[in-house]
Amino acid sequence: MRDVHHFISGAAYEGQSGRYGDIYNPSTGEVQARVALATTDEVDTAVQAAAKAFPEWMTTNPQRRARVMFEFKRLLEANMDELAELLSSEHGKVVADSRGDVQRGIDVVEFACGIPHLQKGEFTEGAGPGIDVYSMRQPLGVCAGITPFNFPAMIPCWMSAVAIACGNTFILKPSEKDPSVPVRLAELFMEAGAPEGVLNVVHGDKTSVDAILEHPEIKAVSFVGSSDIAQYVYATGTAHGKRVQAMGGAKNHGIILPDANMDQAVKDIVGAAYGSAGERCMALPVAVTVGKKTGDEFVERMMEEASNLRVGISTDPDAHYGPVVSAAHKAKVEDYIRLGVEEGAELKLDGRGHTLQGYENGFYVGPTLFDHVKPEMKTYKEEIFGPVLQVVRAETLEEAVALPSNHQYGNGVAIFTSNGRAAREFAAQVNAGMVGINVPIPVPVSYHTFGGWKRSAFGDTNQHGPEGVRFWTKIKTVTQRWPEGDIGDQAFVIPTMG
Repeated sequence: MRDVHHFISGAAYEGQSGRYGDIYNPSTGEVQARVALATTDEVDTAVQAAAKAFPEWMTTNPQRRARVMFEFKRLLEANMDELAELLSSEHGKVVADSRGDVQRGIDVVEFACGIPHLQKGEFTEGAGPGIDVYSMRQPLGVCAGITPFNFPAMIPCWMSAVAIACGNTFILKPSEKDPSVPVRLAELFMEAGAPEGVLNVVHGDKTSVDAILEHPEIKAVSFVGSSDIAQYVYATGTAHGKRVQAMGGAKNHGIILPDANMDQAVKDIVGAAYGSAGERCMALPVAVTVGKKTGDEFVERMMEEASNLRVGISTDPDAHYGPVVSAAHKAKVEDYIRLGVEEGAELKLDGRGHTLQGYENGFYVGPTLFDHVKPEMKTYKEEIFGPVLQVVRAETLEEAVALPSNHQYGNGVAIFTSNGRAAREFAAQVNAGMVGINVPIPVPVSYHTFGGWKRSAFGDTNQHGPEGVRFWTKIKTVTQRWPEGDIGDQAFVIPTMG
């Protein structure tokens, strides 16, 4: 059986703990490999490798760091098919979704290629008599990222590309459920010309997470996962003097006004709710219809669309989505469906017990649709993270806007309307971090920034974009004055930064 090792100092590093985690093929339900789970000492080995590489990397000029990023981008594009197929084999999402996962990571690497400009400071000439003031953004040191199973290419790139481009060195702790793509990213980064120790990968469970959060040489930690764990990561990391950004769960709402283009709204929401089996923090699992006519039409149309979705193995080119990531997660999603029925929501489509001929042991959940969901229901309050769409009915726009605004999560929200004024007021007033107007999954492009509000995010700084550069750097401000004097004869040469 194949073993997935750590990646430290530019090479595979075999685990010494004797502990391993199983890596499943979600399409078949079979164990296909195992991953080493690190000890605290092995995390320290990775940290020491990163610490050793930091002095040289931080003083490498920005143009040269950018050249590594440009080559890394080229290699990611050249190896897209391999990465997508490997990702699908461990996560279960269909290959088309996996290609999107990789591409969104490439987008942030491309953004990081602009680091010579992005990391520039400010300058004021003549702030006082003969006094100039300038600032510089400097790297923090050894940094770390703890990433989830649902985007094993995109989120590691979100964190590591910007952090490393800024001159930091990095420890990546990916999900143990699908760890092979993160290791492959590190291999390609070395091939792109990065020095040994700049990017290291350690696998593991809570032991590894706690070792990262408590290690005195790690200066900053970025996390994406569930809200309870995000809160723990933020509290523990900051208690140990670290800068922390911790992104949590979500319950994104899509509000459908009576004047919405219903064809477009249904098409957009079916993809946003069920794509990637709903295992996305920016999925759209709640549709809020305004008015009885709008609600009736939407539910009828959605039943037809969702019923026609094809659930298949990850390599099926005709499948709309594949299995969920594990047997435990399949059971969790199906338990939420059972609870929704018990709570009194109207089950219009039931995805429990979904199987595929020849793949009976795969982790499949069929499209599920609930109508007449109420805000007091537990299934509405909590994140299901599966192919389950809940319809909540509202009478007015004000009532509809209050639902996502008052929810414990505040990651993303969308509105479907033809009314520009309503959309503008909605965007200004709704209590959520990312807003879509006739856009069902409002994930910002790489040169903007990603982050939610409330229990969807802990910390003050978002992922990637200019906010990412600020998170991974510290600012130093210099006030200077030069005394008058005779310059004398000096030879001047034009400096080059080759």
